[in-house]
Amino acid sequence: MTPQPQAQPGRGRRAGRRAGQSGTREAILAAARAQFADRGYDGATIRAIAAAAGVDPALVHHFHGSKEQLFTAAMRLPVVPSEVLMAALAPGGRDPGTSLGEHLVRTVLGVWESEEVRGPFLGLLRSAVTSEQAAAMLREFLTEAILGPVARAAGLAQAAAADPGQASVEFRAAIAASQMVGLALTRYVLALGPVAAATPDELAAAIGPTLERYLTGDVRAAAAGG
Repeated sequence: MTPQPQAQPGRGRRAGRRAGQSGTREAILAAARAQFADRGYDGATIRAIAAAAGVDPALVHHFHGSKEQLFTAAMRLPVVPSEVLMAALAPGGRDPGTSLGEHLVRTVLGVWESEEVRGPFLGLLRSAVTSEQAAAMLREFLTEAILGPVARAAGLAQAAAADPGQASVEFRAAIAASQMVGLALTRYVLALGPVAAATPDELAAAIGPTLERYLTGDVRAAAAGG
């Protein structure tokens, strides 16, 4: 009988993930965590993170996309915040008869109510309360990756241009964020009785009109000190 050829090492394996890919991904995430912690969200760059991980910047984009997506992965957040908010602000993104403010409150609460999201998010929030370094990182992330896109999607720049007496886009977005961060603190960190016990619909009905005014209503520039 003719002997059958011996299988060569590595031949006949199923195609799949390239060896070392998982390790490279983790090296990038570890470098990103260190860079974000040391330099803040604004100061950390894809190029610097790639250099710290010993990889090409293109590989960082390949694995994690944008800087916001990399931050989300590094901080172990299961969703990209701006993607959720932009979907909520998109035309047809809310039910007829539901105001923008109510819809945003309900959308954000719907994300936070998931334990998978709430755990990592509250970890970031608690760190920001006790550490100036963590606070700066979270503040920069909110400003660059969330407030800016939300302000543009809500048409705040057009509203400000139409009436120069109104508060700036940045001020509107910031006070809207203060409303939602305050809600997260009172509901999930302090567990303030009535707020913690309220349903998302109840909170949306109560807080939505205020958020709506912050984003699209009459907020005079004098209120922002200008």
